[in-house]
This record gives sequence, C-alpha cells and structure tokens, in this order.
Amino acid sequence: MGSSKDTISNAGTANLKVNKNLAFVNIKSRGASVKLQRFEGNPIISPNPENKWENFVTTNPGACYDKQTGAVNLIYRAAGDDSQHIIRFGRAISGDGYHFKRYNEPVFSPSIDGLDGGCIEDPRIVKMGQFYYITYATRVYPPGEYWLNNGACYKNPDCAPEFPLCIRENHTTTHLVITKDFKNFIRAGRLTDPMMDDRDVILFPEKIDGKFYMLHRPMDWCGKEYGTEHPAMWISCADDLLAFKKSKLLAKATFPWELKIGGNTPPIKTSAGWLTIYHAVGTDKYYRLGAMLLDLKDPSKVTHRTKDWIFQPETDYETKGCYFGGGVVFPCGKVIIEDKLFVYYGAADKYVGLATCKVDDLLSYLLSCPVKD
Repeated sequence: MGSSKDTISNAGTANLKVNKNLAFVNIKSRGASVKLQRFEGNPIISPNPENKWENFVTTNPGACYDKQTGAVNLIYRAAGDDSQHIIRFGRAISGDGYHFKRYNEPVFSPSIDGLDGGCIEDPRIVKMGQFYYITYATRVYPPGEYWLNNGACYKNPDCAPEFPLCIRENHTTTHLVITKDFKNFIRAGRLTDPMMDDRDVILFPEKIDGKFYMLHRPMDWCGKEYGTEHPAMWISCADDLLAFKKSKLLAKATFPWELKIGGNTPPIKTSAGWLTIYHAVGTDKYYRLGAMLLDLKDPSKVTHRTKDWIFQPETDYETKGCYFGGGVVFPCGKVIIEDKLFVYYGAADKYVGLATCKVDDLLSYLLSCPVKD
C-alpha cells in the first residue's frame, strides 16, 4: 500500500443541490447537434512552477463526484521538467465543479520495482460501494521526452532478448489501484495482457447481470481478423476484476473525422443507456470527442452514436503543448451535477480544461443518431 500527504487547506467542499435521480433524465425531444462549451476560466489546472514534480505537465484528469458532500475530486497526470519525464498523480478538489484547490504533494507515484515503476498515466475512476477503483496506464520505464521524438518513448538498451516484451519495448499496460480516501492505496495488479500495448481501459461503475465490464483499446488488434483497420474500442466482461480474458469489438472508426478511436470516460448510467464519451484521432492528428449510448442490459451493443464530433481542440492551450501531432482534448472523467454534464479533459498533453453541456441536450442529440445493425 502507498500513502499520500494531506497538504491542502480550504478545500471548498460546500454542498451542492443534488437530484438523486439525476442520471435518469427526462428526454423531451430529439435535438440537433450538440457541442460541449468551454469554461471561460480554462485551463482550470496548469503546471505549477513551485512544485518540481508538476512544473511541466498537469493533464488527463480522472474525476468523481461525492453527492453527499458536493465535492468533485480530480486525479490528474503530472510531470516535472526532468528529461526522464517521471509521471505521478496529483489531486485537486472543488466544491462547485469549476474552481479547484490542489494538493502540494503527489497522491500516487510509480512503484519502486514493478511494471508500473516508470510512469502512471490517465486515471479513470469509478466507485463501487465504499471504494474507488482507478485504472491507469503504466510503463516499466519513464517515457522520456517523447514529444521531441514523434511520440517514440524511451527503451532501455540494456534489455536482453529473453526479457518480457513489455520490458523490452517499454509499451503500455494497464493496472488497477483501489482506494477509499485517495490517501491509502492498494495496487491490485495488472488488468491487461502484457504482450500488447493496451490502454484507454475503463471499468463500468457496477456489475451488469453479475459481471464486471471493461472497455479497452489494444493497439495491435487491427486487420481483417479483428474486423477493424485501425485501433478501436473493445469490451470485455469477467467474474473478477483481474480476470478479463475474452473481448468483443465494440466500436471502430466510422465517420470522416475518425481514424483511431478509444474510450475516454467511465460510462454513466442514464435512462437512455450507458453514456460514454470517446475520442477519435483523425488524419490531421487532432483528437476530437464523440459520444455514444450502450445498451443498459448488454453494454456490448452500441445503440446510439453522435455522427459529428461534440468537442475539438481550438485554443492555444489545446493545440500548443507536449503533443507531437495536432491538437488534443482528452478527458478521463466526467460527472453530472444537477442537470449539467461536466467533462474534465487534458489539453495538449499539458493542461486541464473543463467543458460542459446540459445532459438532456446531449442525450436528445444521441437519440437522434441510432446505430443500425
């Protein structure tokens, strides 16, 4: 287990008015295309020059909302300006979903000698019972300054050919960590196959028909035998959180703005289906966002999917950062407060931004976009 220090004051956890049945919204009519709206106070989190561990990158936040206290917690990817690019997790907390107070120390760091010893990235948070379950992408070694090398990460030259593939290639696997308080953590273990680069791993927040469900995006599952030309979204179910084995293709690039796609945020249960946000990288290397609804009883079925993107990089803080391609908007968490969807996203691999919309509006738009078998 690991432990973090409480070094925050005046966290601002004033109660918000909460509708307990919020996720089960009323859909009055099927609407036109919807775009997420940027918060005028963006970026809400930026690199802090006073903290060496986060003076260069603060991005890709996971999010959770406590209805009892009205607090929104963000766990974000953070790195300093060291050449190794060691990545840790920072924490920020808000009482209104817009304005955040940050902790001065990392809340979670790479292990000393494990497969997550090089970096930890892109947390996705779900709560089941009293515990938070966080999936996070990992590498054995820090990635180095990949943005200067067209995305290529560091590989240790002192690896023997007999070393496991994930060590030789320093590719991404995904792990699970469990916490009750974001202070003490249980490193539960590896979720994905170590023989392949597999990330964008997202758990559902509850069992469905007695099974745990997980989304993921294996980089190498492309070609005729996989039914997709480019990396895509897959779904798996299991009796145990560390026992996902068989997967099914869930969604692949379909529209002109899509090439490679992957899941972004944990699904939220609504009366219309499991609300899921995903990203698509286009031929211009820009990351854009879409949304889909998955069947409540069988989430391996996409029932509705936005035909147009709902958010794209446009500002300087979304296009000028550590991404080696075009612009990036990359959320790892979303929450619903009253009737509004709050989407917390990484911008240009460097900042954290917030975009919002009315939940009813997005669901109405989705219901106008049914997926045909």
